[in-house]
Amino acid sequence: MNVVTCLVVLDEPIKGVLEVKNYIDGEWVESGSEKYREAVNPATMKPLAKVPMGCVEDVEAAVDAAKEAFPAWRRTTPLTRARYFFRLKELLEESFETVSRVCTMEHGKTIDESRGEVRRGIENVEVATGIPSLMMGYNLEDISTGIDEAVIKQPLGVFACIAPFNFPFMVPLWFMPIAVATGNTYLIKPSPWTPLSMVKLMELVDEAGFPPGVINMVHGDAEPVQAILEHPGVKGVSFVGSSKIGRDVIYREAASRGKRVQAQCSAKNFLVVMPDADVESTVPGLLSSFFGNAGQRCLAGANLVMVGDDEKFIDGFLGKIKKATQGIRIGYGLEEGVQMGPLQAVPRKQRVLGYIERGVEEGAKLVLDGRKFDSGAYPRDCFLGPSIFHDVQPDMTIAREEIFGPVMSVLHAGDLGEAIEMMNASNYGNSASIFTGSGKAARRFQYEVECGNVGVNIGTVAPMAFFPFSGMKDSFFGDLHGQGRDAVDFFTERKVVIQRWP
Repeated sequence: MNVVTCLVVLDEPIKGVLEVKNYIDGEWVESGSEKYREAVNPATMKPLAKVPMGCVEDVEAAVDAAKEAFPAWRRTTPLTRARYFFRLKELLEESFETVSRVCTMEHGKTIDESRGEVRRGIENVEVATGIPSLMMGYNLEDISTGIDEAVIKQPLGVFACIAPFNFPFMVPLWFMPIAVATGNTYLIKPSPWTPLSMVKLMELVDEAGFPPGVINMVHGDAEPVQAILEHPGVKGVSFVGSSKIGRDVIYREAASRGKRVQAQCSAKNFLVVMPDADVESTVPGLLSSFFGNAGQRCLAGANLVMVGDDEKFIDGFLGKIKKATQGIRIGYGLEEGVQMGPLQAVPRKQRVLGYIERGVEEGAKLVLDGRKFDSGAYPRDCFLGPSIFHDVQPDMTIAREEIFGPVMSVLHAGDLGEAIEMMNASNYGNSASIFTGSGKAARRFQYEVECGNVGVNIGTVAPMAFFPFSGMKDSFFGDLHGQGRDAVDFFTERKVVIQRWP
């Protein structure tokens, strides 16, 4: 692996240590919590912000503001609501590079990865500008003599997002633009590990002129989350995070109180390589999938399944994978050309180290050991190189559990049927990909795999903003996914109107 050997002077938009505030009812206000966490730059370990852990009172103030703003916002025409998002998009384009750099500083991902994240967020804002069409219902004359029937879509009230650390800018924009454009009001609770991207977004929301109370933000950890789940004024919750929290806390607590829930959760994604795969295009796709964002994404590759008994092809292919992985340039993500940054925080690195040790203990062959990575002049605290395991068996821990780090586990299957059976035995069903030149194999894979997002010769199966971000089994809890038509339906109720005028 190529190593950064010296610190460089870079354009860092965050100067000094920020004291972040909540954004409630169009104002920046202090949290009522006396507990704080220090957000740090994982590449340099320099403090970035003092983040309040939040309290019930913070959430109550935000929900009260959103409830008060809802009646007037609902009566605002869809066309007018869309115009606010046109203005927000314009401001985001103007701030594109600054927002991207903030994202890299607080998360650690490379600047190109941050630019991609910000672009995907903006695309969700773009979709929301089309809400006058997206929100249309449907009707039919003369369902009986002189009687007409119609379906209209109406907003419900206050919705909330409980956001993850790994895509601090993009994920809230999977939900908020459609929720607000359809006439609801909103509350975002960012991750306390990576809150600054949302601080920047709220600055732009304020500049765009959204009415006070329509979009709010509260910082914090467990206490404000529980307050959101329990508050009777919150109609629905969107969540991205682990399956344990998503199932046992978010889905259970919110649904038991009659709230709508979309909880997009953990993953263990399989990428299948057939003997007829195009090697030159497949290798870079795999590297991006497994090691992009330092493996910290729910669409990251986890298990690489080599199909068939052609040892020459398999050995040659895996040799190319190892060589290409060793060439990945690791360092501070703000430096152009860096291909992988650090993990987001020390506990996340420790978690991955534990899985590497477990893989060795269970007999997998560690052919590339990321623990040996030298971070050069940067602190070692969060840096970890990519690791590759060979001879991994499906029942091993590293093959079954989500690692959420730069670790590739290589498994073998005799044929495509065995590979599909292996994948479908997993508790998770977030994404899966096949690399092949065979349309027959691709169609069978698409048809039989129990997975929400399926790729054919695609390493990272990330749906565009106008398609739903799907998921099955323990990767999703709820009925309607984020993005696309699913999102419009999640944030609205269908009202059926039947009329007769004698």
